[in-house]
Amino acid sequence: MTTALACFAALSQETRLETLKLLVRAGDDGLPAGEIARQLDIGSTLLSAHLSKLSNAGLVTSRRDGRSIIYRADYGTLRELLQFLMADCCSGSPAIVGDLDLTALTQGAS
Repeated sequence: MTTALACFAALSQETRLETLKLLVRAGDDGLPAGEIARQLDIGSTLLSAHLSKLSNAGLVTSRRDGRSIIYRADYGTLRELLQFLMADCCSGSPAIVGDLDLTALTQGAS
């Protein structure tokens, strides 16, 4: 519940949601901060604040590559968030839930 609330709080702002969507589309390679700022047409200081919120919620990770910082979506956290949302959906009906793996939740994961 705590992780889900932190994720929803981070995603409740338009630029942060657009940032995460951009990083999801970028895949495992991620994007440098400068490219994210360029694509979203926002300043680096503002982007840094948004990335910090997303990072604190566990939705993005970063790594240094030379002088650049590369950001990518944390698919594990996103998967957990989707599982959290769908865990009680229609008693786990496969027709609605699809192939989301809900076993982690039914075994006591948060």
